[in-house]
Amino acid sequence: MPQLATSEVLQPSTTPCPALTVQESRLVHRALHVLEQRMFHREAAISSPRELYDYLRLKLAGELHEVFGVVFLDCQNRAIAFEALFQGTINQAVVYPRVIVKRAMDLNASSVILVHNHPSGTSQCSDADRGLTERICASLGLIDVRVVDHVIVGSGTPYSFAEAGLL
Repeated sequence: MPQLATSEVLQPSTTPCPALTVQESRLVHRALHVLEQRMFHREAAISSPRELYDYLRLKLAGELHEVFGVVFLDCQNRAIAFEALFQGTINQAVVYPRVIVKRAMDLNASSVILVHNHPSGTSQCSDADRGLTERICASLGLIDVRVVDHVIVGSGTPYSFAEAGLL
């Protein structure tokens, strides 16, 4: 059964990355803090996909297991929160759309950006990723919450469903 995480708004991740030195880890946490201050400050909208990708890469690239999270947005595309809602194994995570719907309602979000990592390093989407995205879009559509993107973090540039024309 997946574990629900608490909101990570303005709190840097405490997940250690085994390949980093102590000094590098401090630098990553500092960078996360700067990005979180900029992205989750309610007066500022997410200014570019690149800014979002950089934040998500820093947040998820060091995870050893698959993590599925959501960036909840208000009606002006300002980030309300990033929450890592599900953690899985090395190659999959069980994701329940009803949990995402409930959190979107709890946070009064008008849209979301879905995100998960591939610990294997590949950023390409699978048939399972496409099917899950369709199910989540349908579930959130029932409460008028739009899925803006689904980003897959691996090595290199993250994969964007929106940029690939899949949303």
